[in-house]
Amino acid sequence: MISLIARRIVELLLLLVGISFLVFSSMYIAPGDPSTMIGGPTATESDLENIRDNLGLNDPFLVQYGRYVKNAVQGDFGYSYQTKQSVSEAIAVRFPNTLKLAIASMIVAIIIGIVTGLISALRHNTWLDATSTTFALAGISIPNFWLGALLILVFAVNLQWLPVGGMDQPLYTWEGIKQLILPAITLGTGSAAMIARMTRSSILEVAKADYIRTARAKGLKEGKVIWIHTLKNAMIPVITVIGLNFGLLLGGTIITEKVFAINGVGRLMIDAIAMRDFPLVQGSVLLVATLFVVVNLVVDIVYTFIDPRINYD
Repeated sequence: MISLIARRIVELLLLLVGISFLVFSSMYIAPGDPSTMIGGPTATESDLENIRDNLGLNDPFLVQYGRYVKNAVQGDFGYSYQTKQSVSEAIAVRFPNTLKLAIASMIVAIIIGIVTGLISALRHNTWLDATSTTFALAGISIPNFWLGALLILVFAVNLQWLPVGGMDQPLYTWEGIKQLILPAITLGTGSAAMIARMTRSSILEVAKADYIRTARAKGLKEGKVIWIHTLKNAMIPVITVIGLNFGLLLGGTIITEKVFAINGVGRLMIDAIAMRDFPLVQGSVLLVATLFVVVNLVVDIVYTFIDPRINYD
């Protein structure tokens, strides 16, 4: 286990270097000049040139990238071109909202996905199976922005049960929970559909195994056969899907945050791209990449607890 974690940490560092290079390259060749955003419409060419010199934008690409990596290793990801705020501080302020949204969405996805997949597998080739399969297809196909707008129209505008958007209330209050319900459902539906399909197919595959027939032949109750033998052994591919989806949710909240006016990292990233705020974009992407790799490492560790036969050595 220690060797696995050590290897993954090395892979994480190498991956982050590669990602930082790709992101920095993309920002370098992207159209637009940050100096014009900073200087504003009244800035002269001399003013713009001074801004470029101060920011080091006139230096060669490798010099700029080397300076960025050197500062990043020391924990300095630069300052926003627009707000002059530290990138680390700007992300730290917004990341809790993104994390709360991702966790809530994952809880919704796991509950709906596993329950639906289990019912579909146990009632194979019945109307319940057909209904859950249709739900899974619809969940994957419906765009987040359309579903979010529909939920707002029904539950916030017409019924007025839930707020339209925002996330400015503490989560331990009822108002804070209400603010999280609609965006969590919007973001979690697609993941729930994928988890449901994987749960269904995995349970049907495990149900054909010899040890399941042996458990039934020994006279075990059907509930024990399902919950202890079938479901536990069917969870490994499901956990893979859950882990990958959670990593994607952490970096895929952009549309949902925009629709529900949530001040998260996704919305921060979109605004930074629009304003050519390179330091904010690079810092946000590195954070998302780091979280994705860490989540996958946690999934690999969870495997060994579910199935001791798995050995990464």
